[in-house]
Order: sequence, then structure tokens, then C-alpha cells
Amino acid sequence: MSSSDFIFVANNLALDFLNTESLAGESVVERLTSGEKVLDWLQEAAPRSLRSSEASPNLLELAIRLREEMKECLAMAKLGMPYAADTVNLILEKGAPTPNLGWDDKSGRFIVTERYGAITDEVLLHPVAHAFVHLVTDIDLNLVKQCEAPDCILMFHDQTKSHRRRWCSMALCGNRMKVAAHRTRAQQKSR
Repeated sequence: MSSSDFIFVANNLALDFLNTESLAGESVVERLTSGEKVLDWLQEAAPRSLRSSEASPNLLELAIRLREEMKECLAMAKLGMPYAADTVNLILEKGAPTPNLGWDDKSGRFIVTERYGAITDEVLLHPVAHAFVHLVTDIDLNLVKQCEAPDCILMFHDQTKSHRRRWCSMALCGNRMKVAAHRTRAQQKSR
């Protein structure tokens, strides 16, 4: 876990964005509470992403709409059912960089760089939408899992060799759940 309020345990930018909502007991904790918090998350999650000096009034609304649509799309994709990804597509369309051909003196050859026009909400959220497209089109969705702790809703991409990862992280839930299981077994043996 980072030193901020954000949790980065998913091994995937899109899933980490979904994890901006978590549980504390039975209450949902919303970590994106303002446009500035969205900018903070973007800066921490993708430091090379663009950042404007201040959040627009609509950034929070668009970020929440994107997150909710991503949750629905992912759930439907896991069931093999269609879902309209209107917000994702809007962000991909309006936030996409323009390729720019330029000369690189250092390498002595042409290179393609990405150029953005105005810094809009869609441009800021483009890396998240792009990561989500990669998630649902290129990754085995059986490896996209929710933490097995009953009081955790965090998602992660299981990249372990055996694909048997069960917890969002050992530090957040794994050790706690293993200790609880050990206590339960010890209590049952003592009866």
C-alpha cells in the first residue's frame, strides 16, 4: 500500500482504478471524493500521465461514471455477455493522443511521439480507459479475481505462476485471513 489513501495491489492500472472503492467493515469507502483526488490518483498510478494544474468541475463525475461502467463491463464480459461501453469509448475517442513524427537528434532517426491538444478530462482518464481495453481484450478474465476475504472487494490480476492467488495482498488481507483460519482450526481441535 502506498503512503497515500490509494491502494495499488492489482497488477493492472484499470483494476487499481476499480479499487478506488473499497470496504471498511460493511461500509463502502469512496477514495475519489473530488476532482483533485482523481488527479492525485492519476499522478500516483501513472506518473507519466498528463496532469493539469487543477481539476475541472466534471472530472470527478466522469471518473466515477467510467469506474462504474468498467465494473459492469467486466462483470458482463466474465459472463460472456455484451455491454455498451459508451463512457470508455468516449474517453478513448476524445482523449486519444495524436501521433507526431519528429526527428530525434540523439538517435539520428525519425521517431513517433504522442501529442495531446488541450488537457481535457478525457485526456486525463485516457490511460485508464486504454488499460481497461487491454484488460478485457487481451487478458484471460479467469485471472481477474476479487479478494477472497469476506470483507474485501478489491480486484487483482493473478499473475502468479500457479494462478492460485487468493488475496488482494498478503499485507492487507492474506495474513489476516490465514491467522483467522488458524484460530478457527485451533478452537475446533480444543473442543
